[in-house]
Amino acid sequence: MSLRLGLLAVLSLALVAACAGGALGTAARQRVSPLLGALVGAAAVWTGALAWSGGTGGLVVGTVLPGVGARYAPDRLGGAFLVLVGAVTVLASVWALDGARGTAASRTAWVAYPLFVLGLLGVMAAADVVAFLLAWEVMAVASAVLVLADHAHRPEVVGAGLWYAGMTQLSFLLVLGGFAVLASAAGGTAWADLARLAPDAGATGLGVGLLLLGFVTKAGAVPVHVWLPRAHPEAPSHVSALMSAAMVKAGVYGVLLVVVRLFPAGPSWWGLVLLVVGSVSAVFGILQAGVAADLKRLLAYSTTENVGLILVAVGAAQVTTARGDVATGHVLLVAALLLTSGHAAAKSVLFLTAGSVLHATGLRDLDRLGGLGRTMPWTCGAFGVAALGAAGLPVTAGFVAEWTLLQALVHAGGPADPRLGLVSALAVTVVALTAGLALMTFTKAFGIAFLGRPRSDGAAAAHEVGRAERVAAALGALAVLGLGLVPGPMATAAVRALGVDGVTAAGTTLAAGVRLGGVAAAPGAVGGAAAGADGLVPVLDPLALSLATLAALVVVAGVVARLRRRAARRAVELGWGCGGARVSPRMQYTATSYAEPLVRIFDAPLGVSRSVATTTADAPYVVRAMSFRQRVRDVFEEHGYRPLLRAAARVGDAGRALHNGSVHRYLAWSFATFVVVLGLAAR
Repeated sequence: MSLRLGLLAVLSLALVAACAGGALGTAARQRVSPLLGALVGAAAVWTGALAWSGGTGGLVVGTVLPGVGARYAPDRLGGAFLVLVGAVTVLASVWALDGARGTAASRTAWVAYPLFVLGLLGVMAAADVVAFLLAWEVMAVASAVLVLADHAHRPEVVGAGLWYAGMTQLSFLLVLGGFAVLASAAGGTAWADLARLAPDAGATGLGVGLLLLGFVTKAGAVPVHVWLPRAHPEAPSHVSALMSAAMVKAGVYGVLLVVVRLFPAGPSWWGLVLLVVGSVSAVFGILQAGVAADLKRLLAYSTTENVGLILVAVGAAQVTTARGDVATGHVLLVAALLLTSGHAAAKSVLFLTAGSVLHATGLRDLDRLGGLGRTMPWTCGAFGVAALGAAGLPVTAGFVAEWTLLQALVHAGGPADPRLGLVSALAVTVVALTAGLALMTFTKAFGIAFLGRPRSDGAAAAHEVGRAERVAAALGALAVLGLGLVPGPMATAAVRALGVDGVTAAGTTLAAGVRLGGVAAAPGAVGGAAAGADGLVPVLDPLALSLATLAALVVVAGVVARLRRRAARRAVELGWGCGGARVSPRMQYTATSYAEPLVRIFDAPLGVSRSVATTTADAPYVVRAMSFRQRVRDVFEEHGYRPLLRAAARVGDAGRALHNGSVHRYLAWSFATFVVVLGLAAR
């Protein structure tokens, strides 16, 4: 099967799915549309695998412009992202068989869903600027429609949709401007034309700057992240999974397209910008996630943290490569791809299981959940595995990715390049801080939601969800574990996707192993190897750590099971509880109280405001009732976007004076504008 046939299959299936979503009745649509969506994802996985393995061919789509076509022909890097997006689409579509309900299963939603997936896949497969921008806009418009699916029933959805639509169109305009500058300077729109530009040219710097800003906006990096914690919670859960696990990867792919495919020899300042943006995004995102009580909002901010780590890896790769340490730069790029795949697997499961929790309880507020592990064991297990991956713990893909990133950063620079060593040390600090806070965050999310006792009637009445939801969550959880147990093949596949097989450094090829600051990293264990004959210092292998952790868990589980058999549970009636029996749900930790130490330490960057109201009896010291309120604001939105929006509103109000109903004035303004445009064109 050629790439052309694969791309035709993806396009045909997506269009058939969109038509079926609009034409079928409710019952048939709920069965047929998710299955067609899963077929689109499967076709994308197959096509991506062909491109990833070096397949050739392409597809040209005509446009309304004479002589201008959109060419889609994915290379190895695009093929890797096609596989990722296709796999997430399969999981989301299978989950939607039972999970898409109400407005999420309307005609509008099932028409927009395959078009959203088609736009995503088109971005990864584009071979020129026209194809890329066409797919990008399809992706943007269709996803905005899906975010607004429930706007008629929940007013907060309208605000989230407006924020998302505004930011996604800002992203499009920035990407359009960047490509316009580069295409004008290159005299063509194909990637090969743009790649011939000199990286240090002024036009190239301007174009790349606009592109990177547009791509990090779509990826949800700080400070252009404000749409993400609004849109993800309000979108249908399978759409949230696609947006977090796949759509933000369109921004990551765009960044890699610029720094890997188009301008691999770019200046170090590009990398420094990405490092700063990534570091701020990682720390700020995980801080906000750590104090969030809304489960889907927590996962949304965690996405910002994950994107930040990916940008740290890409930025560090650009800096180290520009300073001559090519091998370490390539390993950092491998770490970026491993982070991307690990995040996609974990976040798809987390958002899907969060949707299952919402269906079973009607709640997203962690402070009102609890005890779901007993009534929803499948959902609990899948969420727990995905939480391990998101926290970067052993036996998961997240651990392998973060370990590879840390190993590469630790061995970058050194005495020969103290400046690079300083940058690497700061990056290691960011990654370590983020990893610790991520562990706390997902301990809170899992423990508060699934352990303890129900904190509300909705949590007490929870039930396990349908088979399709359980199957999708289980498959995703297996992917989180499976990717973590095969770091060697994953690293080899990442090297192939990056196209750096033949690059050599210090006499060692990346296909056979790389040298990280004097430490050998052998094939099959990027970031770790045994000491060789040349006396290189050994580094711990992530696979060995994962297997050791797994063995320890098996031993602990065996001991616990044996102790439970020897000492069965007994019902004991005590006169008083001693903190263990007859405990009230109000005596448990909540998500808010669990995060209180974090709130106190990072009070200023989190923008925390608190209020305590008391009602007293006749005597001033006898308190009859007390209420506590705490609000965590997004300081970037509060002090950055809100003032801009207020200023824009004032300008708009002032502009109303021009609308006085005079046709003569309108014609005069039109003529003046026409003259100005002619003057600019004449220059």
